[in-house]
Amino acid sequence: MPNRLSFEKSPYLLQHKDNPVDWYPWSGEAFRKAAEEEKPILLSIGYSTCHWCHVMAHESFEDEEVADILNHGYVCIKLDREERPDIDAVYMSVCQAMTGSGGWPLTIIMTPEQKPFFAGTYFPRDSCYGRPGLKDILRQILVLWNHQRSQLLQSSEQITAAIQPERPAGRSTPSRSLLERACRMLQNQFDPQWGGFGDAPKFPSPHNLLFLMEYSRREALPLALSMAELTLEKMADGGIHDQIGGGFSRYSTDEAWLIPHFEKMLYDNALLILAYLEAFCITQKSGYKDIVHRTAGYILRELMDEQGGFYCGQDADSDGIEGSYYVFTPREITQVLGEKDGKAFCHQYGISEAGNFEGKNIPNRIGLTGPGWRPKDPRLKQLYLYRKKRAALHRDHKILLSWNAWAITALARTGACLGEPSYLEAAKKAHRFIRSHMAREETSQRLYLRFCDGEAAHEGQLEDYGVYALALLTLYQATFQPEYLEEAILRAEQCIALFEDIKAGGYYLNASDAAPLIARPKEVYDGALPSGNSVMAMVLQRLAFLTGESKWQQAAKRQMEYCAFEIQDYPAGSSFALLAMAEALYPHRELICVSRAGIPEELMLPQSSILLRDASVLVKTAENASQLEKCVPFSAAYPLPQEGCLYYLCENGTCRAPVSQLSQSILS
Repeated sequence: MPNRLSFEKSPYLLQHKDNPVDWYPWSGEAFRKAAEEEKPILLSIGYSTCHWCHVMAHESFEDEEVADILNHGYVCIKLDREERPDIDAVYMSVCQAMTGSGGWPLTIIMTPEQKPFFAGTYFPRDSCYGRPGLKDILRQILVLWNHQRSQLLQSSEQITAAIQPERPAGRSTPSRSLLERACRMLQNQFDPQWGGFGDAPKFPSPHNLLFLMEYSRREALPLALSMAELTLEKMADGGIHDQIGGGFSRYSTDEAWLIPHFEKMLYDNALLILAYLEAFCITQKSGYKDIVHRTAGYILRELMDEQGGFYCGQDADSDGIEGSYYVFTPREITQVLGEKDGKAFCHQYGISEAGNFEGKNIPNRIGLTGPGWRPKDPRLKQLYLYRKKRAALHRDHKILLSWNAWAITALARTGACLGEPSYLEAAKKAHRFIRSHMAREETSQRLYLRFCDGEAAHEGQLEDYGVYALALLTLYQATFQPEYLEEAILRAEQCIALFEDIKAGGYYLNASDAAPLIARPKEVYDGALPSGNSVMAMVLQRLAFLTGESKWQQAAKRQMEYCAFEIQDYPAGSSFALLAMAEALYPHRELICVSRAGIPEELMLPQSSILLRDASVLVKTAENASQLEKCVPFSAAYPLPQEGCLYYLCENGTCRAPVSQLSQSILS
């Protein structure tokens, strides 16, 4: 019989609705039951495309013996980390503090008051080779709970206190030396043979690559660019890159990027689009542009909802086997493509009888010479269609606001820089989806974190507001339509009102009016995604440049100084904050275009988007003048010409005389 999770929308929770475990969602009902029956709580956190979450579910949560222990001795809560990143952040910090590491599935045992006393990740069902099994752990904890509860309660109090230390307010002035130290740290971790940073498993970490490319460009430092390029090229050659269908897996289990953990996530691919796009803009190498098109094509083809939102990602497993969707034998290839083309593909993509993954082959270009097949080669489409018929991938069809905002940012920027209207239209459509389905209609206009099966739910958190504001600013710079700027200002104002820590600086993950947890997390470290605090530094700085308003200048200053203080010991761990600092520390230009006849075509050309990357651009027309002046009051001082347009360029506090052509302004 289905358990309580059958009433949820989360694909991850629904994967567990038929477990014999009497699961609860995170709810007051679960905590009341635990308190009334004086039982400990098992909290299990994961997400629907997580391979080891599936393994633990099949081994333990579908097992009647494990379920019997849990149902009699515990109250059990299942949580989708993607729906509640605030709760996940709190208990992940517990796991890291207690064990020195973390990951998913995350296993927490705690009191009815939400205070943890045991933490870990994946546990097998039975103990073996010195590794404790879940059954033994659960039984031992019940013995302690029934006979030595005071010790567990004391431990839970100590752990809870340890994860919420009072931090003194700290400020530090951002400096170029902070960026230089981060670059040296990344250089020390860099793998000169395969690219990337540190040992396997290797994560793409596109925000690190974006920082290195920006630092190289600003400081004329070829080494920083070469680290980024080598990483981008090796990833593109590896099995982490889907050579047939485009897109990238979440990480590589080996140093050469050959064998991925096969799940694909929306956020990884959106950020990698930005990284490969920046590499193309700097170097003009067509291979980078090809990867941008392939990755954007993957997102639009596989993850886009009919209404315009983007799904979370695709699973690593198909038919219960990790990676089986992606691997081939030489015989399969020749059956699909014929003898001649099949042999050519096998030669060009490392397909052999011996195989490179469990007797089969992950297509890759590692160590191969000569060009691979072009992205639109019809033979690749043949293999793609065969693969889709052969096996199916589970797709997590939740639509998360912050991840969609990264996709909007990537697609809008790509549309502008490559002159691809279809990408920009997809970004606009996703924005309309958010406005229609994930924002409250009443005057508060608060945002929801996720949308699934017709339902918006969970109060938006810092990353939802912050990354969405960044996406809106990117849309404005791609279109110069002031409604995007106006909404970006609204979302940034909401961030300050709901999330800012006035006393100690920075921004909390959850809102001031959210249901309280045992700690209120505040993150600066950039993990798989840039932290909300890093993003807010960039949003506030860009608003300060665009509007010239003192309130945004002061907000940006507060956030930059907070980030500089927090990351000073390990700046390489917050590369997106460093990108924001670079915008403030290096020369910046402000360009105001006033046009009688609408937005000038020359301003919308791809080369203009690239050349103006270090500029804040405002466009005032007869049609949008009043709306723009509402967002940017100083724009009222710029009169519309009788005909044509005028460009006003200011740089480092000095303004030039207006000119009538863009090239006179940005190239002179």
